Amino acid sequence: MTGAASGAVSLLDELAGQEARLVFRSFTNEDALALGLFLVDAARARDLPIAICVRRGQQRLFHVALAGTSADNDEWLDRKSRVVDRYGRSSFRVGETFRSRGQTFEAHSRLDLDRYAAHGGVFPVLVEGVGMVGTVGVSGLPQADDHAFVVAQLELFLNR
Repeated sequence: MTGAASGAVSLLDELAGQEARLVFRSFTNEDALALGLFLVDAARARDLPIAICVRRGQQRLFHVALAGTSADNDEWLDRKSRVVDRYGRSSFRVGETFRSRGQTFEAHSRLDLDRYAAHGGVFPVLVEGVGMVGTVGVSGLPQADDHAFVVAQLELFLNR
């Protein structure tokens, strides 16, 4: 295995591990609000220009666009969320899976790129004993940074 391929495999393993680890016991509308506000506080503390969205199923339970964002960020959130809904994995993991095969999501997914984007930043909301019930995501930073922010905040939120 080449160095690039082994690096991709370990990144995929790391992304899968995040999904295995970041699981809620339950997820209510109140949990969505608390999570959304937690993300807002963390973003404001770092002066990040991001839009934040928390959904259960197709229902948007929390959405905010901080200073420095535009309607484009809302569209990116919707496109990345559709990828998570379809694949049941983080949008970053889906994109990285294609890249690890020497492919691109854009050329090989057969999905409408106006509706789907496998770029980092949206993570599945997973509930113990249930599975995926929604998504949490951000848009406004480079994709790896969007993903890292969501993961770091989920870890803090779930371990409070």
